[in-house]
Amino acid sequence: LGAESMKLLLIGDSAVGKSSLLLRFTDGTFEPHLNPTIGVDFKVKEMVLGGILLQLAIWDTAGQERFRTLTPSYYRGTQGVILVYDVTRKETFMRLTSWLNELEMHATRSDIVKMLVGNKIDKPDREVDRREGLQFARKHSMLFVETSVKTQHGVQCAFEELVIRILQTPELWDKDMQKKGVELEWSEANTVVASSCSPYCSVS
Repeated sequence: LGAESMKLLLIGDSAVGKSSLLLRFTDGTFEPHLNPTIGVDFKVKEMVLGGILLQLAIWDTAGQERFRTLTPSYYRGTQGVILVYDVTRKETFMRLTSWLNELEMHATRSDIVKMLVGNKIDKPDREVDRREGLQFARKHSMLFVETSVKTQHGVQCAFEELVIRILQTPELWDKDMQKKGVELEWSEANTVVASSCSPYCSVS
């Protein structure tokens, strides 16, 4: 059987660490000085969850204003979105609402799964408290994880939790996939993933 594909999208302000998060998750590397994404970048990562082979197509969008006109088409068909802010820059947190508005406007599915990620928690000059992030995520029915791309803290968890929630949302799948049993009662697989993430991950 071939891998099932899943489309994920990374959004958020420029320089919050979207590209670094993607690179850490897909390649296991950390580049402290990545150039800003121009337009959109794209990576594929295979993952096995609950006995299902998944091919994650992850789109990384530019956070800069001048590239924003490129993004509406990238929302099409997306099953999961990771919205990233930088915990050391309050303004990136304040702009989350406008990113969510854009998502509502362009997303083609109403039941798209959303994950909020507060990145750069390894830095000392935090401006956004974990509690603020959690409250925002709950208010908007999002999953929530804090991450440090530098130390890897929470990175794997952010993607795994998002993927699990997508797999648990049958409306996001075509009928063939549902027939394969993606109602997924999530037996042991879910327990293992959930417990490995529990120190960092708050599920709304």
